[in-house]
Amino acid sequence: MRLSLAVRSLVLAFSLSVLAGCGGGGGGKGNSIYLGTLLPLVGTEQQTMLFVREEEKMARDVYITLYNQWAEPTFYNIATKSEQKHMDSVKAMLDNLGIADPVVSDAIGAFTNTAILGLYGSLVTRGGASLNEALLVGAYIEEYDIVDVQHAKDEIIVGSNQLPIIQTYDNLICGSRNHLRSFVGQIQAGGSAYTAQIITQAEVDVIVNSPSEQCGK
Repeated sequence: MRLSLAVRSLVLAFSLSVLAGCGGGGGGKGNSIYLGTLLPLVGTEQQTMLFVREEEKMARDVYITLYNQWAEPTFYNIATKSEQKHMDSVKAMLDNLGIADPVVSDAIGAFTNTAILGLYGSLVTRGGASLNEALLVGAYIEEYDIVDVQHAKDEIIVGSNQLPIIQTYDNLICGSRNHLRSFVGQIQAGGSAYTAQIITQAEVDVIVNSPSEQCGK
C-alpha cells in the first residue's frame, strides 16, 4: 500500500513537528527533560554522544520513510512517539554541555556524519523491497542501537558522577528493546521466524519473550 503525495506530506510535517512523550518504549518521563548540571565529557565521550544524536535521527528518518511507503503503523508510532523523544533527550545533553548539535538540518535524510548518511541510504533501499524486509530493517536498527548506546554508556567513567547521562542512555536502550519486540512481533505475525542480525539470538530471544518495559519510570 502506498500513500498519496498529499498524505505523505501531512505525515512528514506532523512527524517533524511533534515532540512526543514516552510511548512505544520511548525513554524519559513525560515531555520535559531535566538533567541538572553535567560534567565535561572526556576522551571519546563527546564524539560518541554526537554519533548517538544522529543515530537516533537516522532511526526516526528511516521509519518515517518506510511508513510513507508501506503505511505500517508500527513505523509511524515508533518514529513519532519514541525516536523524536530520543533525539530530544540526546540534544538536551549536548545543550547542557555546550556542545554544538550535529543535526544542522531536521530534514529527512540529512546527516552530518557520512557513515550514518550511508547507513540511512542502504537501509531505506533495503526496506523498499517488501514490507517484511522493511520490518527486518526496523529490527536491525534497534539491535544496532542497543549495541551502540550500550557502548556509549560503557564509555562513561565509573564514579564520574555523570548519572544523568547514564540514565539517558539506559532509557534509549530500554526503548530499543521495546521497539525490537514490536518489529519482531510484526515479523512473526506475518508468518516468518526472526533471526538476530547484530546481537546474539539468545539476547534477542530474551528480549522478545519478556514483557514490554516502562522506560524511564
